Amino acid sequence: MAHAHSFHIPVMGIGFTIDSPLKVSQYGIDSVVSLVDDILLEKLRKMYSGKHNLPYMEIADKQEDFRAKRISSYLDMIHDLAQEKFEDFKNSTTETADSIRAYFNMLPDASTFKSEFIQLSEHTFNFSEIKEWVKQHMPMGSIDVNIMTKVDKDNYIKKQKLSSEFNDAHAALRGYAQSKLNSSVILSAGMNPRLYSYLEQFDDFYPDATGNLKKKIVLKVSDYRSALIQGKFLAKKGIWVSEYRIESGLNCGGHAFATDGYLMGPILDQFKENKQELIDTVFDLLVSSLQLKGRSVPNRPLPLKITAQGGVGTAAEHQFLLDEYQVDSVGWGSAFLLVPEATTVDQDTLKNLAKAKEEDLYLSNISPLGIPFHSLKGNTKDVEKAERIANGRPGSPCPKKFVALNKDFNEKGLCTASRQYQNHKLKELKSKNLSQAEYDYHFHKITEKSCTCVGLGTSALLAYNLDTKIEGEGVSVCPGPNMAYFSKVSTLKEMIDHIYGRANVMSHPNRPNMFIKELHIYLDYFKEQISEFKMIPTAKRRKQLLNFSSNLREGIAYYKNLFEAKKEQACPNYNHAMEQLKQSHTSLSLLMQEIDAFEVTIAT
Repeated sequence: MAHAHSFHIPVMGIGFTIDSPLKVSQYGIDSVVSLVDDILLEKLRKMYSGKHNLPYMEIADKQEDFRAKRISSYLDMIHDLAQEKFEDFKNSTTETADSIRAYFNMLPDASTFKSEFIQLSEHTFNFSEIKEWVKQHMPMGSIDVNIMTKVDKDNYIKKQKLSSEFNDAHAALRGYAQSKLNSSVILSAGMNPRLYSYLEQFDDFYPDATGNLKKKIVLKVSDYRSALIQGKFLAKKGIWVSEYRIESGLNCGGHAFATDGYLMGPILDQFKENKQELIDTVFDLLVSSLQLKGRSVPNRPLPLKITAQGGVGTAAEHQFLLDEYQVDSVGWGSAFLLVPEATTVDQDTLKNLAKAKEEDLYLSNISPLGIPFHSLKGNTKDVEKAERIANGRPGSPCPKKFVALNKDFNEKGLCTASRQYQNHKLKELKSKNLSQAEYDYHFHKITEKSCTCVGLGTSALLAYNLDTKIEGEGVSVCPGPNMAYFSKVSTLKEMIDHIYGRANVMSHPNRPNMFIKELHIYLDYFKEQISEFKMIPTAKRRKQLLNFSSNLREGIAYYKNLFEAKKEQACPNYNHAMEQLKQSHTSLSLLMQEIDAFEVTIAT
């Protein structure tokens, strides 16, 4: 079936896209549900069951395999409700010619589905024929799910540790595998070999006799080498990766996985140049594995999509990614936080996002996972955290424990944002008799961690007036830097028109090109890495920084050539972009001189 749109809505936080499929799938838009928080999913299943008069029986945490069962039950409910809504929408949009036209006007001109409809309309005036064609051909958006592979906490019954299949990510995968969805699971946050091997247990991930996959694997990656390694690893187990979702290392929302200085443009170029090699290499391994397992073997390579996301903000950038790098879809994340018809954001957070400026959005160290994390200054979860520190009680209660992964003080694991963990660390700190400056530095490092696994889901509870007694009302929010350039709460139609160049919801006059913005973020990140190197200088770290700077320099040269070759398509504001590249090259040279000068200082 033809695909309706050339964009998708990626996962955002834990709760912001928790029910997005119910809002957008009937319009042919793909969206992604986070499977981190089964407690939140259960609360929403109860709410929606009441709203739609569905039977509801609580899945309590005393039940065996409750996490997987909660996830399956929620996804099955979303599937059924979305399907029902889709059928209603098809019927309603085919009642009159005007409503059909309104739907098709929303689609991109390049949509094959749209062009087929136009051809049909030109050849027939029989409305009942058109109505029947629409019913048969209108595509529904995919209800995809996201699992952070490293959020895979061990679980216990009292003091007895359960087997790995009951770990959090494993249980989430099982919950999805046992649901009725025909869609994709996006595996993010790096490779987890044990979790990847667990995929072998479920028939839905294997191709049938016709090469069809009921459930597809999508890997979120930030470079080609990682994609090839992971694709080959899974193929050896008989599992095909249907999509590589390339995300900017730093110009993205949520957790940021910096590359070794590789920029998004050169990475996308590498995928474009090597796509066929990737398909052929991985497919050969897949065939061998499926034969050994005695499973159906496709007679040709399965479809492979390359998609991109991270910082895209204009119709020109969107189209350039499609044309220049031949990606199959472009992810639009942060901008959709300002579209209540697509995401679930409480009113106060919505207002704060709309008025956020560049200086309000920052790459923080608040994540308990120890990974840089994009955040909004003044979010209520951070305010809550600051009040606790001021009251002499740093650290958060840890009601959900999804990222209780640190085992320094407890075999079952503690979250580094928790009160229990921070108390242990602060006792250690006091015993070291450090200077006040050193003590303050380490005190901040310990206490800056925030309870994101709760905070990233609370917005959905507040939006639907659900109980937050256990969670509290503090909200964490994780927009990318691109959020600064969107300042208007928009309708779904307005945002879609913006994506396809039919309207403009962006009021910022000096927004940099998405590639330039990413480069600037990487230069800031590189500067911080140099500062840390000066604190603890080692030959190994110096070598890493020089490699990082070399890759950045190559990226700048790549963009210079790209912008010169494709001025209008790549960068409408060509002169300004070239000047920014020149300044970035100068900044990089100065930073490299710092590294060289510091080495001389050590030597003398």
